[in-house]
Amino acid sequence: MIDFMEEAFKEAQKALKKDEVPIGAVIVKDGKIVARGRNSREKSQNALKHAEIIAINKACKRLKSWRLDGCEIYVTLEPCPMCAGAIANARISKVVYGAKETTSEDNLCELILKSNRLNHKPKIEYRENKFCKDILQDFFKNKRKK
Repeated sequence: MIDFMEEAFKEAQKALKKDEVPIGAVIVKDGKIVARGRNSREKSQNALKHAEIIAINKACKRLKSWRLDGCEIYVTLEPCPMCAGAIANARISKVVYGAKETTSEDNLCELILKSNRLNHKPKIEYRENKFCKDILQDFFKNKRKK
């Protein structure tokens, strides 16, 4: 059985090799990965190039629909507000993330995804993953040293 969080982590490692914030995502449908994404904001100089947005774009193209019903997204870090909105708008059924956003303790991602303003509310699952947390902490620690 494929560990989808491990696959998302591999994408984060690829981002790290490019000196991007190491966040990775995979989108799964019927037990198969249909799309992968990793941060590429620095290379592209585009604020929208988050791992989740890239994976959603690829999944929409592959599945030929903006509605990603029945899909799950596995992401190494709790999605930001922009990505949470995209996840809800894409109708993704479930969000699984491996590390909490440490700069905020208000569970903003969950608040957005459970908002009464949205007609689609994906399931949210936090699966604490030491590797997802450590890669981010090490990345920023090394950045501060430079």
